[in-house]
Amino acid sequence: MSKQQAAKRKLITATNPSSPIAEQFKTLRAGIHFSSVDREYRSILVTSPEPESGKSTVSANLAICYAKQGNKTLLIDADMRKPTSHRTFGIHYNIGLSDVLTNIGADLQDMLHQTEIDNLTILTSGTMVPNPNELLASKKMEQLIKRFTEEYDQIIIDTPPILASSDALVLTPYVEGAIVVLRSDKTLKERAKVAVEQLRKTHVPIIGTVLNRVKNNSSNYYYYQ
Repeated sequence: MSKQQAAKRKLITATNPSSPIAEQFKTLRAGIHFSSVDREYRSILVTSPEPESGKSTVSANLAICYAKQGNKTLLIDADMRKPTSHRTFGIHYNIGLSDVLTNIGADLQDMLHQTEIDNLTILTSGTMVPNPNELLASKKMEQLIKRFTEEYDQIIIDTPPILASSDALVLTPYVEGAIVVLRSDKTLKERAKVAVEQLRKTHVPIIGTVLNRVKNNSSNYYYYQ
């Protein structure tokens, strides 16, 4: 399987929207909706305790679900340490978030990538930088998120794992809720507890967790909230 085929396979909600896995992402979207009785989660941070938990795949498919529902959706790849969105969506050049934050004269519209999916725009992570934490914690990042909340119905932000860096934590003041992705055959209970506790200290509402890579009897992988 080529890298391009593998990347497209991750976008199950676009390539096979009637599949059981795609239905689970729709269930996740519905769960978020019903969790927001008192407040609307228009900007959602997605993270995990550790790498390879599937947070980027969850972020991408959740964004597709919102877009297919008719919401003008923006997916931000804020994982500047291990970016994936440009490959997943077949974007040939990774010019994006870091370039906006470091280049004062940059035209934001040149950094936003329209996808083949109606209502879905991608802001990739951008050029690799030595100080991603400082950029994400900057006043400019806060202003950027505020601007996006005025222009988009839904924002999904893919962030680095919490136990690998504090990048996700510095973004919590700018979002309305967080989702933690756990991998059923990998994430240890203690690591999950530490990650959740660190998020709680920031006072960001934790919408819930996604248990990823749960295998059923027919060998299909499901995503559960």
